[in-house]
Amino acid sequence: MNFNSLTDLALHLMAAEVALKTVEHRSLKKAALLIEREAKSEIGHYQAEVGPFPSWAALADSTEAQKARMGYPAGAPLLATDAMRDNITHEISGKEAVIGSPDEKAVYHEFGTSRMPPRPVFGPAAFKSLEKLHNLIGAEVVAGIIDGKVASGGADYLIGR
Repeated sequence: MNFNSLTDLALHLMAAEVALKTVEHRSLKKAALLIEREAKSEIGHYQAEVGPFPSWAALADSTEAQKARMGYPAGAPLLATDAMRDNITHEISGKEAVIGSPDEKAVYHEFGTSRMPPRPVFGPAAFKSLEKLHNLIGAEVVAGIIDGKVASGGADYLIGR
């Protein structure tokens, strides 16, 4: 970049500031969607330990038998109907994103109960997504700073678009 005057530099920096606010919001939306997709993909599959999150305990034989009687898939933890998985969504408010489910059973599965071990979904989804999140946000921010505008398309390739 070549600036012919301090005014040119100031105008560039002002444009970059505006672009970064837009980039910040768009990056947050993309990050939330990335974690949401990862969380949905974990439902129905036993998960290994990741970071501070434990591996999922096998379903009890009695639970598997009950699932079979009800016509639900065997060996598919947290998956009976598709409702819990399909209700996972995200919300953006200001500089925060929340990824979760309105299904109260999701809380019991995430943290466990006195009669059921935890089978966390949301924490591991965020943990597994960290590298992609860093790359996604970094690419968006760099584009905003260098171009002084919002890059079209940005880092969509990082979330499978």
